[in-house]
Amino acid sequence: MRTGHKISWDGKILGTKVWNPHESTVEASPDKVILGRGLPEKMPVVHWHAQIEINYVPNGWVQYEMCGKQFELQSGDIALFWGGLPHRLSNYEVGSRMDTIHLPLMQFFRLRLADEIRDKLMAGAVLIAASETDEDHCAFERWGSYFRSGDMAREKIATEELLIRLERIGLDPYQLIEIGAGRNSHLEIPDQKNFDRLRHIVEFVTGHFREDLDISQIAGDARLHPKYAMTIFKRSTGVTLNHYIVLLRLAYAQALLIQKSDSIVNIAMASGFGSLSHFNQVFRKHTGLTPTEFRREMGENRPTKT
Repeated sequence: MRTGHKISWDGKILGTKVWNPHESTVEASPDKVILGRGLPEKMPVVHWHAQIEINYVPNGWVQYEMCGKQFELQSGDIALFWGGLPHRLSNYEVGSRMDTIHLPLMQFFRLRLADEIRDKLMAGAVLIAASETDEDHCAFERWGSYFRSGDMAREKIATEELLIRLERIGLDPYQLIEIGAGRNSHLEIPDQKNFDRLRHIVEFVTGHFREDLDISQIAGDARLHPKYAMTIFKRSTGVTLNHYIVLLRLAYAQALLIQKSDSIVNIAMASGFGSLSHFNQVFRKHTGLTPTEFRREMGENRPTKT
């Protein structure tokens, strides 16, 4: 176990940098590619989001905490995990670098991964593989540049290259660290027809999750029977469509609790929850805290500008 650095909540951590949740955008942008800043930032509190998270550590080491368990990424490691589980970067070596890419869920459906990897990732496991060092260092720099360019052609190339690189992980030694509670269901890789249906479902949900949704609306957009739409989604992701909608709403509410001063009830309504009691119930189940407790903890841990 690495020894921790002493934390001072003015943002100064004995040579380390503290993550500022008030500047984070990933929680409220489930349909966008969100990039990290190239340097690890120690997170005093957990966060979660609805994207697949990819981390590459070209040098040094970083340590993560997820659901009470810890795992470490060494120099040259690539890690992939589902961001829906509360997690935080708990420690790192001063001078380390880390490239982070958050990919929308739809891109996960396109990955041709081994059944074991695919199933366990969506059940809460972390996939870690040693990188091809020099090649990956250049590749992650290029992908970051392309994603930031605003050029759709470059963004598409970066996405395709990244997906191919992730698929190659299964050809070399890797480890799967099981973090979440796990599920026994086997995920189905969607064929092109079902992939298009999934795309319609996910795009509609990510565009309307803050509204009063019902399955008939979602299925209707994809021109599917409601029961069939729920079946396709569950078989491909391992989670129910309702669970995914709740996660999107929780991630959005998390961003509002951190960045806005609105009342808890207004945040619940703005995030798509039909009642304050339901919001409190699912928020506490997901985080172990009430929304009020979460906001208080975030406020206490907010780094101040110097």
